[in-house]
Amino acid sequence: MKSAPPSGPGLPLGGDGYPAAGGVARRPAGRAESVRANRRWWDAAAPAYLAEHGADLGDVDFLWCPEGLREADARLLGDVAGRRVLELGCGSAPCARWLRAAGAEVVALDLSAGMLARAAGLNASTGIAVPLVQADVGALPIADAAVDVACSAFGGLPFVADVEGALAEVARVLRPGGRFVASVNHPVRWPFPDSPDPAELTVVSSYFDRTPYVETDDVGRAVYVEHHRTVGDWVRAVVRAGLVLDDLVEPEWTPGRTETWGQWSPARGALVPGTLILVCRRPA
Repeated sequence: MKSAPPSGPGLPLGGDGYPAAGGVARRPAGRAESVRANRRWWDAAAPAYLAEHGADLGDVDFLWCPEGLREADARLLGDVAGRRVLELGCGSAPCARWLRAAGAEVVALDLSAGMLARAAGLNASTGIAVPLVQADVGALPIADAAVDVACSAFGGLPFVADVEGALAEVARVLRPGGRFVASVNHPVRWPFPDSPDPAELTVVSSYFDRTPYVETDDVGRAVYVEHHRTVGDWVRAVVRAGLVLDDLVEPEWTPGRTETWGQWSPARGALVPGTLILVCRRPA
């Protein structure tokens, strides 16, 4: 299989520690450009992202979404003890370590070497080592029907240009009857400003506009790409990949949870959904 394009040189950082964008555009962005841009962005952003959110993510925990839904409570993956599990977009791999502690045989995959470096450090400090693989979800280095469960907790699918191809790869590596669960940005977020303030719940763009959101450098090259699908797009992508959609979960805000993640906040979460969770399986 083809490997993802090289990440290229590092990105300049802003005062908040995240990559500094020279501009923002809404324009087409294909697979190669999306992979290249997002690998570089997450390599550069890993320290700032984990400094901001690492305490909430935990070192050995499985958080599905900013609303605070955890796998220990939701059990969307079922009993994982003794199962072969593949995590896609693992980041610093707290979910994979939680799964390993629950008795699963886990492989954790991410596009970003920067994130995987942090994952390796946490493997060592926690004493829970999970295999880490750098790869693109569109070309999984996994044999056919090799895993019982695949999962992705906000782990990359919103950044994938060819989501049907990525889901077809997931279907390929799942054994018959295997389960796939993924949390993604809820599509209803797309038309609203990226703000946690409920007073700014004003539609500023079309829900039906699938043109990617692209941050660029000073010469117009993409440094970050996010793709939008409607709820119907997600359902069709799952079905076309040969998977069965068993459930769509829209988590409500966890009572007492005070964390704010970008557009996600307790006040806004009380009004509109921020996360969509796809619960799927490969037919037996």
